[in-house]
Amino acid sequence: MGAIHRLSSLGVARLNKPGRYCDGGGLYLHVSVACTRSWVYRFRRKGRLREMGLGPLHATTLAEARERASRYRKMVLEGLDPIESRRVELMQQRALSGRSRTFDECARAFIEANRSGWKSRKHAAQWENTLAAYASPIIGPLAAQDIDTTLVVRVLEPMWRVKPETASRVRGRIESVLDWATVHRYREGDNPARWKGHLDKVFPARAKVRKVRHRAALPYTGAAAFMKRLRKQTGLAARALELLVLTAGRTCEVLGATRGEFDPDAATWTVPAERMKAGRPHRIPLSEPARELVRGLLEAADGDLLFPGMKEGKPLSNAAMLAVLGRMELTGLTVHGFRSTFRDWAAECTAYPNEMAEMALAHAVDDKVEAAYRRGDMFQRRKQMMDDWADYCANPA
Repeated sequence: MGAIHRLSSLGVARLNKPGRYCDGGGLYLHVSVACTRSWVYRFRRKGRLREMGLGPLHATTLAEARERASRYRKMVLEGLDPIESRRVELMQQRALSGRSRTFDECARAFIEANRSGWKSRKHAAQWENTLAAYASPIIGPLAAQDIDTTLVVRVLEPMWRVKPETASRVRGRIESVLDWATVHRYREGDNPARWKGHLDKVFPARAKVRKVRHRAALPYTGAAAFMKRLRKQTGLAARALELLVLTAGRTCEVLGATRGEFDPDAATWTVPAERMKAGRPHRIPLSEPARELVRGLLEAADGDLLFPGMKEGKPLSNAAMLAVLGRMELTGLTVHGFRSTFRDWAAECTAYPNEMAEMALAHAVDDKVEAAYRRGDMFQRRKQMMDDWADYCANPA
């Protein structure tokens, strides 16, 4: 390492020529071309030469610089990274100070600010649980300002390949919390959790990690035979599944259906926005078989729910329709898969536009396309499509 303490306080005070002046042991006085003077400690770690600032000369004496350099030399000898150690120390200090807020504090504030805008308490609980399980153990107590890409990668890396969907969801939630912190001035700079142009260079896309497994669906060619068997099944769950197939609805939309949502005379079922995945009301034209089914359900219903469960005021459980498939010895199918059955039929057996089938499924489509299709006879054309689907489910071509 060579001799140390080569410089003197008097000599340091006279150094004005740009350059580096070695005191030994990795300590240098750096004089810039602008005549600013500061202390620098240089060390080698894992074959890489690194340096860290120890403070400007006007605020740090030669003795203080030597003391700091000596402390960092000991860290290097112990196999520690003094730059990383100092960064962690600063993060802890900031987290404890009143000038900053930790990630966990920002996350709680963000969730509280958005709770009323989310569709259900369950959604807020999902945010709380995923952040507590995956983010908090690593970045929770740290100041939002000090969370960088390295730390975000530490959160995501263990699960990116084994739980890609969860990892993607956690990443997005960390990004939202840090955006909130930036807006409220608890941090500055780019968001280290952003995907495009940043973490997409670190992790493979979710779709490449694990191919999407589509939910098992009945081939559309088997729809009529299935419906014939289904109509022989007794019980509310069987009727719920029948309505789901005829309307291409979602499980939650069908099971939560209430009396006031239906107008049998107009052959219309209107699902309110608060029960829709997209947060917008969805008007469904009822085919004649669907309308007759609804009329029977309305006559039989004692309360507001068409498909009441065992608990008062609660609908049938999500497992009820799966149980029907189990009784029919069709355990390889999923209830959600019947939406794919309808979509495949529309694509393979009809000339209806793709956008119309997507709207029948209440999928989000391009705003301009949707606006165009909402004009004119869109509802009537969708009614014709649902009539054709009901006919196909009775008598396949």
